[in-house]
Amino acid sequence: MASALLLAVAAVIALGAGHGAAFDPNPLQDFCVADTTSKVRVNGVPCKDPATVTPDDFFFAGVDRPGGAASRRYGFTALPVQIPGLNTLGASHARVDVAPGGVFPPHYHPRASETAVVLDGAVYFGFVTSYPDNRVYAKVLRKGDVFAVPQGLVHFLYNNGTAPAALYATLSSQNPGLVLLADALFGAGLPDDLLAKTFLTDLDTAHKIGAKFRS
Repeated sequence: MASALLLAVAAVIALGAGHGAAFDPNPLQDFCVADTTSKVRVNGVPCKDPATVTPDDFFFAGVDRPGGAASRRYGFTALPVQIPGLNTLGASHARVDVAPGGVFPPHYHPRASETAVVLDGAVYFGFVTSYPDNRVYAKVLRKGDVFAVPQGLVHFLYNNGTAPAALYATLSSQNPGLVLLADALFGAGLPDDLLAKTFLTDLDTAHKIGAKFRS
């Protein structure tokens, strides 16, 4: 009986530990508005004095139009939705615009799941399950459609239509991380023979592909 009780307690502790490791820590107060002027270094951003907090700290304007960082290689722009009041709350948001023929290539977020809603246009959007199944779950999404991606899985979107597309993405971490698979493999300077063996191709092909990412 005692051993069964200990086993149950151990299982509960393991579940709790797993949950804590998978998501951002829970906040200890109603909010912690980011103080971007602070020189203090912590796991996150220090809090402003609550007495100086205003409604603008929870507000962002401009998500109705494209902007932010552009990728000429892939044909998309990503506009981070910077809301200081989300600091420590385990969430981040972005608007993503994809030109006709453009892609947000296969990538993953090591610290977050993702939910995306299509604001305009249509995209082919989906994710791939982990090895050894490598099964694709994908759909053509149109305005008003929503798709969810589990944490850490490789996912992608492709605008294979003739009109621009826009999406609003919500991620379950303040700092979800982003790993673009092709950039990580071919842009990091890995040996060409390693890449050739990995992609079951010849050394010359691996070198030519890598040169495009390193130029």
